[in-house]
Amino acid sequence: MRRIKVRLQAQVEMCVHRVVTYENLASEWSPDLRFFVLVFSAENQAGTEALRQSGLANIAWIEGKGLQEGDIVVPVRDKQEVLVLLREADAHHSLFMTNRCNSYCLMCSQPPTLGDDGWLVGEAIDAVRHLRKSPPVLGLTGGEPLLLGTGLRQVLNAIEQEHPTTHVEILTNGRLFSNRQVVSDILDGLTMPARWLVPLYGHCNFVHDFVVQTQGAFDETIGGLLTLQAHGQQIQLRIVLIEPVLRVLPELAAFIGRNLPFVREVALMGCEPIGFALANRELCEVNLHEWGETLERSARTLRRFSIPYLFMNAPLCALPQSLWSDAHRSISDWKNEYAAECDGCAVKESCSGLFSWYERGWKPAPIRPIKQAETIV
Repeated sequence: MRRIKVRLQAQVEMCVHRVVTYENLASEWSPDLRFFVLVFSAENQAGTEALRQSGLANIAWIEGKGLQEGDIVVPVRDKQEVLVLLREADAHHSLFMTNRCNSYCLMCSQPPTLGDDGWLVGEAIDAVRHLRKSPPVLGLTGGEPLLLGTGLRQVLNAIEQEHPTTHVEILTNGRLFSNRQVVSDILDGLTMPARWLVPLYGHCNFVHDFVVQTQGAFDETIGGLLTLQAHGQQIQLRIVLIEPVLRVLPELAAFIGRNLPFVREVALMGCEPIGFALANRELCEVNLHEWGETLERSARTLRRFSIPYLFMNAPLCALPQSLWSDAHRSISDWKNEYAAECDGCAVKESCSGLFSWYERGWKPAPIRPIKQAETIV
């Protein structure tokens, strides 16, 4: 989540606001929303203060580099900064739902905490209300969103009401869908277009349970996937490419083809070098070049079973050339960077690049610029 240093008008509410320019305030203002007026001059600031004093209590001025019109933000007054929940101009949009989780994955990029953060449900609904444009896709992430129960359904209902054309993607381990009450609270009567992004890290319980550090997780995950299929929900399986997973990846691909043919697609993902991955570096840091044959074999297996797949979070030069067409630009805009070695690369515009914190962690393989001749071989 982005944090931006700002100057704020005194006594603003510590809740969700939409950023608007002074010139567009009149056309966007609504009594049931809150607005930060992005000011660039003393005249704009004085005009905003005058409007507030005249009775428009739901507006306040804000000044800060990096803010954009349409941003959905929450002020942190004592630090003179805002948290950017959603940015209209981004290619990828997501809302953080909870930091609690019932798994402790070896490579978790958002290590879970135990505190009650149920207030994030209300914040998410408020953020959805404040969006002025409907994003094509909106992700809901955590932590584990299923722990919210009816709270998650409330957010889904708010998105459907406010942005009926938006497709929702929920990142979840799926385990709680083995619980009938959770299924009833979240899935019964759900009509909005949604896709459930569920990780699966092995073809048997001892591999998957080791990766997520939770006994019984494999059986619960499979039960959750079958429940989603029974409710006609779209499923993307997610497989993070760390060493314990890569060792069984061909077997996992075959397991998916034989037992989970209903999944919409499989995403094979480079590991994000942050969070628990740094603490478990010996298992999470891999050179994908060295696993090229394994990746190609697994891809062939998925194709044989007619299971669509894609590679995410892996630069093209880390993958065998035969898999380049399956690699997508997937890293969120604000997390995305390119190394100095990427300068002059012929396929940079098509490449996912690297997570911006790779310098604190590692690269998924030695990075090298690809020459034009290599792209036509």
